[in-house]
Amino acid sequence: MSVQIRSATRADVPLICELIQALADYEREPDAVKATPADIARTLFDEGATAHSVICEQDGVAVGFAVYFFNYSTWLGRNGIYLEDLFVRPEARGQGAGLALLRHLAKLAVDKGCGRFEWSVLDWNQPAIDFYRAAGARPMDEWTVYRMDGQALADFARG
Repeated sequence: MSVQIRSATRADVPLICELIQALADYEREPDAVKATPADIARTLFDEGATAHSVICEQDGVAVGFAVYFFNYSTWLGRNGIYLEDLFVRPEARGQGAGLALLRHLAKLAVDKGCGRFEWSVLDWNQPAIDFYRAAGARPMDEWTVYRMDGQALADFARG
């Protein structure tokens, strides 16, 4: 099968939304997606958008996607790429789509002079952990992700 990676376009918004929901289902959070198609269109494709998406196609059929954004390392004095989501439809796994998506973003990071390419993985997702380790990634065991969202974020912002 021929695998192609292309930049997503505004016309891909319904597809991206479908893949986001499929990812949420896989991650055991089927009701967690709050983003609307309008949100996705605005945040990925409006002027000034800071997040980006690519679509993976096999023989012209969309089988996966990735969403990423550029972050920054003060220690390196360089940008990095943060992979927010990578998802390949179950029927297309094991055929090179995930590796093609990951390699595409790694090449983008190198081409843009980025010092890092990072992402988070759910600790129960052993197939993803094995996939990323096989690709040469290593876990950052000494780091813990912290988050503020929803009402806690609003309350904190108000002081």
